[in-house]
Amino acid sequence: MKCPLFALACLILAMLPRLAQADLLLLMAEEDGCYWCQKWYDEIGIIYPKTVEGKIAPIWSFNIHTELPSVTLSKDLIFTPTFILTDNGQEIGRIEGYPGEDFFWARLGMLFDAQNISLEIVE
Repeated sequence: MKCPLFALACLILAMLPRLAQADLLLLMAEEDGCYWCQKWYDEIGIIYPKTVEGKIAPIWSFNIHTELPSVTLSKDLIFTPTFILTDNGQEIGRIEGYPGEDFFWARLGMLFDAQNISLEIVE
């Protein structure tokens, strides 16, 4: 018979990837009239929340000319769109500009890989 503490430890270890990703967020700095922002919304925006990436790092957009959400950036925001991957309010990576649908997913994958963020969701 296994020890209840052992079972609890196994459960906690199985949940670690989900717990570690609970505070991930993808911020999108945008501005009115931004052609590339609208292109992102047309090509990716509708499906992003349904993807594994969207479940791990939900997106939150804000206007680049208004007050920045409570987040520590590694450098100033200049371009729109800029996608900022954050963990607990700290920038851990970014994509400046929208490189098109295929390149967006590749670059987002590179951000996740660089931070050892697993694309597996624990149910």
